[in-house]
Amino acid sequence: MTTDLSQEDADVKIETLLAEFYDAETGFEDLGRCKAASDLPSPYNELLNHNEHMTVTVESHHGESVDVVVHRYHRTTNVDGDWYSREITLKTSKSGKVVQYGIVRLNIQTLDPEVWRQIESRTIPLGRVLIEHNVLREVQLCGLWEITAGPALASLLDASEGQTLYGRTALIYCDGEPAIELLEVVAP
Repeated sequence: MTTDLSQEDADVKIETLLAEFYDAETGFEDLGRCKAASDLPSPYNELLNHNEHMTVTVESHHGESVDVVVHRYHRTTNVDGDWYSREITLKTSKSGKVVQYGIVRLNIQTLDPEVWRQIESRTIPLGRVLIEHNVLREVQLCGLWEITAGPALASLLDASEGQTLYGRTALIYCDGEPAIELLEVVAP
């Protein structure tokens, strides 16, 4: 993975998100190689280059609702707060097609307890929880990424190892507070 990954326009660092579940010492090779991108081909540009929830975007694109599959998760408490991270895929509800991969890192203290309980249940996509609870939220696109799939990402997205995929990093503000950091990669 290249070392020049971070976008400086927001507080989301792709390396921080990847390090939640992948080994930085190997350059995150199991997930893949990432490089910053500015111009994505269609339909990836339309799917990723915006300030909206990906749950809504992929549901609209695929014409059906999506369900979350949580592959791994953990909780960490430190001087920076109480953090919860999870690695997920989103699958269409009817056809079961995998449409998105993601790493979510959120500050539990910024969320209403009921919102946190639903997220912690690992049964509802994050975007849907925030929307259904009318959380005042703003999604900030932080960076676009071209990703050469490593074995883990290829397996999770039903892609081929070495295949070029596209993603984004984003930050969600909840009730005005930076609360949720995201890496979102759409399926080929």
